[in-house]
Amino acid sequence: MKVLIIGGGACGAGAAARLRRLDDSAEILILEKTNEISIANCGLPYYCSNVIADEEKMHVSSVKKFKNLLNVDVRMGAEVTSINRKDKSVIVNGYEILNYDKLILATGASPFKPPTDGVNSPKIHTVRTLEDANRIKEYIRISNARNAVIVGGGFIGVEMAENFAEIDGINTTLVEFAPHILPPVDRETAAFAQNELRNHGVNLILSDGVKAFGKDEVVLNSDRTIPYDIAILAAGVKPETKLARDCGLEIGKSGGIKVNEHMQTSDSDIYAGGDSVEVVDFVSNDEVLIPLAGPANRQGRIIADNIAGYDSIYKKTIGSAVVKVFDLTIANAGNSEESLIKRNIPYLKTFTFGFSHASYYPNATRTMYKLLFNKAGDILGIQAAGREGVEKRVDVIATAMRNGLKVWDLIDCELCYAPPYSSAKDPVNILGMNADNILKGLLKPAFYEDVRENPQDIMLVDVRSKEEFANETIDGALHIFTPELREKFGNLPKDKKIILFCNTGFQSYVASRILVQRGFENVYSLSGGITLYKELLKNDSYTEHVFVNI
Repeated sequence: MKVLIIGGGACGAGAAARLRRLDDSAEILILEKTNEISIANCGLPYYCSNVIADEEKMHVSSVKKFKNLLNVDVRMGAEVTSINRKDKSVIVNGYEILNYDKLILATGASPFKPPTDGVNSPKIHTVRTLEDANRIKEYIRISNARNAVIVGGGFIGVEMAENFAEIDGINTTLVEFAPHILPPVDRETAAFAQNELRNHGVNLILSDGVKAFGKDEVVLNSDRTIPYDIAILAAGVKPETKLARDCGLEIGKSGGIKVNEHMQTSDSDIYAGGDSVEVVDFVSNDEVLIPLAGPANRQGRIIADNIAGYDSIYKKTIGSAVVKVFDLTIANAGNSEESLIKRNIPYLKTFTFGFSHASYYPNATRTMYKLLFNKAGDILGIQAAGREGVEKRVDVIATAMRNGLKVWDLIDCELCYAPPYSSAKDPVNILGMNADNILKGLLKPAFYEDVRENPQDIMLVDVRSKEEFANETIDGALHIFTPELREKFGNLPKDKKIILFCNTGFQSYVASRILVQRGFENVYSLSGGITLYKELLKNDSYTEHVFVNI
């Protein structure tokens, strides 16, 4: 059996390695149009700043290793220009014809390059290959660049902004067309990342795009100008589907190559995987593009299994992801609130704060969690922002989602505990308890927008201690300490919406239970408490250019 693989990235290389382990007699050839194979693409931002200084560490594998260990042939600089499905052949570099029994399309995606004036300037770079990264490093060296502009606030854009800011002498500006960075998460989670970027000197411009690249200035849609010596385009990627389109393979609604659960295209002898394919979203069941390394690797393995005769299926994409933003970690899985609204999917939400390990053990830090779920208890999405153990908890919840667990099942997750690592009630357990209380009607959550948008329609009550209230509170709040509510509840109106708040939401939940059991029906607890409120207010003060004291 002769198997041709077009593309030597995560999917293509993974498929080759797995297929060889399953079938030692197959003739396997990888055709890679660049001079790079099995490059650690996700590490490129860190290589640009010399956090990863050794180029050799960016090579996950090599042509020599594929040949010696796996007996897989790799041809570099081999660009497939067309596919002839009838003859089961491909044309390489415009003239050479190669036949196949099975063909794997692992063509990946290419950086989106907008048709903007001046976009072809030598100052403007993309970061997709090791060659791109080396070109960026060399340009910084020879140009003595002092002003960098990053266009796009996705994962790569944020990572490039961080790494440029870490290079001595470079002033970094990140421009994002949307109202917040990191599209897979919501504005609350993104606010933590935005504040962290600003705290480390990154100039962040939101809700604005690039109109043109001048000689020395970037011109924004708002007509604002920014000086620049180097610019990085990180405005997303587009799937490489030209070969598939030209040979008549079916293309999905989202623009990626259409495949079935076995990763077969509309031609049963052609498989496809990685960033070029359309996948099914785990939560919405919509056809989507989710270009992530983890799914690409799994898809390569699944393709190899099926070619070798083992029934293997791809089980939809949850979209689990994590990004480092200086000292902060942002992680997510499943759908965001914005995505659920766009798709008209009913949902509930809650925010909690959990310690990275036992609070009494030194150096514990707090992590903010946002959980999205529905009335049936299905977990729709999870987001987190914190310093330590963030991705661990998101991974647990992503695994729970994959296995169909409900929010109340999170209460029963028996997770590792010792004071240096966690708490007896892990933040995952707390999230489950919180959501379970909401579903049982024991807790009515209120949110930042409820306080900010219609302050005249609510009564705010700070239920923390007198000392905490004197130190800081939300403007206009009444103070009644939680234990005193049992005697002072008569001072509160029963015909007005009451929002109770504390530091993170637990004490106000206790306070709400006191009032509910005394006949109050319109009582809410501010989800995430004043801690989340302050973070969002800090972000909004930058975004709106209005600094507000709480």
